[in-house]
Amino acid sequence: MNCADFNTIASGGFNSPHLMKSTIIKHRKRALPNSLTAREGIALTTSVLCAAGALPAQTAPAPAPDNGASPTVTPEVVVTGQADPLYKPQAVASPKLQGPLRDVPQTITVIPQTVIQEQGATNLRDVLRNVPGISIQAGEGGGGLPGDNLSIRGFNARTDFFIDGVRDFGAYSRDPFNYEQIEVAKGPSSSTSGRGSTGGSINLVTKTPKLEPFYHLDTMGGTDKLFRSTIDINQPFLVNPGSPGVEGFSGGKGAKEVLPVAPVAESGHAFRLNGLFHTNEVAGRDVVEQERWAIAPSLAFGLGTETRLTFTYLHMEEDNVPEYGIPWVPPNSNPQLSRFSDQAPPVSFDNFYGIRGYDYEETETDVAGILFEHDFSDGLRLRNFSRYARTDRSSAITAPRFADVNNSLAINRQLQRRELTNEVWANQTDLSIDFDTGSIRHALVVGVEFVWEKQITQNGAQNTNQPTTNLFNPTPSDRPFGPMPGITNPPNKTEAQTISAYVFDKISFGEKWELTGGVRYDRVDADYSAPGVSFSRVDDLVSWRAALAFKPVENGNIYFGYATSFNPSIDGNANAGLGLTANTVNLDPEESRTFELGTKWDLFEDRLSLTGAIFRTEKTNARTSDPTDPVAVTVLDGEQVVQGFEIGFAGSITDWWRVFGGYTYLDSEVEDSANVLEIGNQLSNTPEHSFSFWTVFDLPYGFELGGGANFVDSRFNNNLNARQAPSYWLFDAMLGYKVNDNLSFRFNVYNIGDERYIDRLGGGHFVPGVGRTFALSASVKF
Repeated sequence: MNCADFNTIASGGFNSPHLMKSTIIKHRKRALPNSLTAREGIALTTSVLCAAGALPAQTAPAPAPDNGASPTVTPEVVVTGQADPLYKPQAVASPKLQGPLRDVPQTITVIPQTVIQEQGATNLRDVLRNVPGISIQAGEGGGGLPGDNLSIRGFNARTDFFIDGVRDFGAYSRDPFNYEQIEVAKGPSSSTSGRGSTGGSINLVTKTPKLEPFYHLDTMGGTDKLFRSTIDINQPFLVNPGSPGVEGFSGGKGAKEVLPVAPVAESGHAFRLNGLFHTNEVAGRDVVEQERWAIAPSLAFGLGTETRLTFTYLHMEEDNVPEYGIPWVPPNSNPQLSRFSDQAPPVSFDNFYGIRGYDYEETETDVAGILFEHDFSDGLRLRNFSRYARTDRSSAITAPRFADVNNSLAINRQLQRRELTNEVWANQTDLSIDFDTGSIRHALVVGVEFVWEKQITQNGAQNTNQPTTNLFNPTPSDRPFGPMPGITNPPNKTEAQTISAYVFDKISFGEKWELTGGVRYDRVDADYSAPGVSFSRVDDLVSWRAALAFKPVENGNIYFGYATSFNPSIDGNANAGLGLTANTVNLDPEESRTFELGTKWDLFEDRLSLTGAIFRTEKTNARTSDPTDPVAVTVLDGEQVVQGFEIGFAGSITDWWRVFGGYTYLDSEVEDSANVLEIGNQLSNTPEHSFSFWTVFDLPYGFELGGGANFVDSRFNNNLNARQAPSYWLFDAMLGYKVNDNLSFRFNVYNIGDERYIDRLGGGHFVPGVGRTFALSASVKF
């Protein structure tokens, strides 16, 4: 018996309105008379059954006869619904940015789970290719951190990752298996996220328990020994899961039968479990391998009620064969390479210059969170979130460097050893208050945040036991001359304690105008220690943002905004997470500001979102030093500017055609620097043009056809603009087939043209992109 049959029974022969999959179920208590009819009871429970997506049939006791007894207290189910926005999320997770995404006066791209699944993305870097204006970077030498390292709108965002609004600066490669959506906010955001975020920030929204039960298993296999499997199990705690059912009428024919009743979650308690196993070699790269596994349980109480409590946890381990890619050709090279000076050498991009069985990378990450929420009323809400996270990383990577620039093709394998531990504990409290002052409406958020961060680093670089190899014919199976040497440098430790207070308000004047503003105070107390050395610094900082928006119609918004950000000395090394040095400890924070004029529109009955913005970001006191100065003191005399425009689109053009993507133009310049050779140059890793596009067509008979394109313009590896990575295009394709509601298949082809391109930029090396890959996936859902 299907939902239509149940609705027919419940309505006496007439179908009930269709309920969307995004149904929200809320539980309240009220007194119902014992004379509740079977038909009324069936109508209530079968609506829940259909809204939850055909839950397994369960039963409940029949109502008692009307014998004059006192009323029975029974849970009332209130059902509301709206269309499920596959490509067009309605809001961001942060309580500081309230209201529909269309009304937030800032460029924000939200990548939904549907796009991630259709593309078969297996790491965060692949997910972020959907957002133009983001460039991937490579770790550099013993001081650089592999993992997720990138820039947004031309400015490094190494420490601007967040999970559920809490900073996540661990040096590991994030996997999207445990995230509902990924939010990219462009422009300075220190008022919402704290230090950093000059170009923007990235927030990962964790999957948490839901009221409806579901069970998902996805398995992927492909070329280059690709195998990936994920599970997503959501199970609410049920009332009377074994009850026999209720007696009712069948189809209005007069015959009675026992009809099953959907299970109902007791007080909104639910459990969810996500799991991952992934392994693959890297297409187009010799020797390089990736392997990781993870488990992420979560438990929620009181869903759909005024008071909610959610526990989340993630444990992930990686065991990879990493790489530093291919060396740039230095200037003034020998005659065989002179015409490739400061360029990529004329070698196969498959080449691996490390040592098999010698290079390794192991990480272990734990992230635990507790979220408490209470609604005092519709206009007064309290939220408290606590988070503890730790990442331990151990690695040994042989970085390729020319042994003799002018007379040899020999490549040194400089061993880069690192032991790294990152820890963070944070507590955030937000109070949201909606109220009116006359005809003016306010959406006020006040909050405080306490964050403790620690990083312990020990690294070293040696050339003692690694044999050289040849540029054109590398030999990854070489045996080292001896055991791997220990780390030579002593460990160093950096700690930071941050106390923050903030207030945000969205003020609505009638139906046309909105004024949004926020101010935040941060006190950052940082300490650095190593054997025989210690530094300390305290910064008291205020950041703010303001925007005025005009809504000519309900589905459109035009805004002008201004925002500031700061980078304290603890972020002095953009590639190294936390860290103070003798050259930066006495420097005030770098300061940045952004002006943005933008517009957002929802079209086609709110199915499609179109956005556009022009912007200018200025870093007015960038850190800089004169390389010709033997002391090389760092000063705040630099000025850097990035300006440009971008457009974005996300949603459905028709019921069977959906699109996601955008275009960004970045005009960057170093306007002033202590290094005169930088002045007038472009900022490193800042492509002038970047474009992404993804589209899917729903075809007859359960098929779907999708494809995408990415373009990244040429960009330089540093502000001297000596070494430039060429532009490139990538094309992907997808064919899906839905057998039934429980089983579907998907076939993806990545990098169809097998483009050989430079993906990640480092100072002395670059990492080529992934070659052509084929993957077949099966998805089981019930």
